[in-house]
Amino acid sequence: MRFVCGAMPHTLADVAIAETDRNYGGRSVAARKAERRSLFLNAALSVFADQGYAGSSVADICASASLARRQFYDEFGSREDLLLALYDQIQLDARIAMVDALDAEPSVNLRDKAATAMAAFVESVGSDPRRAHVAFIDVVGVSPRVEKHRVDQRSVWATFFESIIKGIVGEDYEPPGGYRWASTAFIGALTALVHQWSTAEPRPPVSVLVDLMTVLLNALIDDAPLHADE
Repeated sequence: MRFVCGAMPHTLADVAIAETDRNYGGRSVAARKAERRSLFLNAALSVFADQGYAGSSVADICASASLARRQFYDEFGSREDLLLALYDQIQLDARIAMVDALDAEPSVNLRDKAATAMAAFVESVGSDPRRAHVAFIDVVGVSPRVEKHRVDQRSVWATFFESIIKGIVGEDYEPPGGYRWASTAFIGALTALVHQWSTAEPRPPVSVLVDLMTVLLNALIDDAPLHADE
């Protein structure tokens, strides 16, 4: 048998690229891998919300996803890794939703923009109570590693809210106490509020969260100079 050297991968990196680009049934390995990851994330959302993270197992998640344990460990090192991946996805989705909503908001009124930002956040996190359950209940007290990750995410949110507020009121404005303390206060209130809403029976309408958080955000920008046409 004669081989053409240039036609074959000859390093581990080349092999990995070749495997990723290979098609099975018209779909690439990368596409199939992404689909499996999505299935595991969706399964975790259901299992963690129904049984709680502490009461769940890898077997439960695999059964919900209709995938094998081997496939699970191809994607995640542990159940905790899956929890963190799901948590991060929920947080990222919320930030993207807020940016998109503000970009689409035609009003220049500061309070309208604050309401738009909060409505987008609540819609992303709260419209499906399972997402709020995972993001504000299941991740609490899991392990020192998860707690550190939560603290790190709060720092990400603090930076994000600073950019959001500056986008609403301008670069020159600084809220009471400065951005570090104002963001910490707002994120703490937001987290406690959504946690309380997630565990309440009966659960108030999502609009209650939007109204409350809009009031809180408006308090941070109340002294900002208003646009001339307001």
